[in-house]
Amino acid sequence: MSSAWSASQRYGITAAPGGLGLVQDFLNTRGIGAYGPDLLADAALAGEWVADAVHAWSAARGTDVPVPTFDDGDLAKLRALRARIDSLVAGETPGGRSAVPAALVVTDAGEVRLEPSGTGWRWLASALWAEILLSQQADTWRRIKQCHNHRCGSTFYDRSKNNSGVWHDVKTCGNAANLRASRARRRERERANGSAVSPQ
Repeated sequence: MSSAWSASQRYGITAAPGGLGLVQDFLNTRGIGAYGPDLLADAALAGEWVADAVHAWSAARGTDVPVPTFDDGDLAKLRALRARIDSLVAGETPGGRSAVPAALVVTDAGEVRLEPSGTGWRWLASALWAEILLSQQADTWRRIKQCHNHRCGSTFYDRSKNNSGVWHDVKTCGNAANLRASRARRRERERANGSAVSPQ
């Protein structure tokens, strides 16, 4: 059984802990520059991603869930759901209430678990919102962030002690952004110095 979060692996990103990796990986299905195409762009790509993600989620949660099936109409709903969760990560108010199916299940060991329910895209929506709920309750949701490099925007889990990370990878996105900022400051200084020199 695969336990790889394939969408996040494209960026070289370490997965968020436990089932929260599903949310991170779902957001990283977006097509961004050289990292790869939108994995929800067509049924074949989406089917491969969903199979990988459900296997990884099952491994993280210690359960065995059959892979839900999707049709082309589901893809538009999944992309809309991704945009809604993206806005939540960005600190925006998603607007409007929505209800998704979920079940409280008592295991043989007496453990109460929140389990996704529904079929197709609804099952995935249920799993995603359930993981967000658990993460918010555990106070780890604030560590899910989008890379501040506007050319990247990948979703990462901030493991810094004071939750101050802004790049998914400091060596790539951080250095590139700092270099662009440095060049912009130098150009601004050159313009300012040029305008300060009065003609003879």
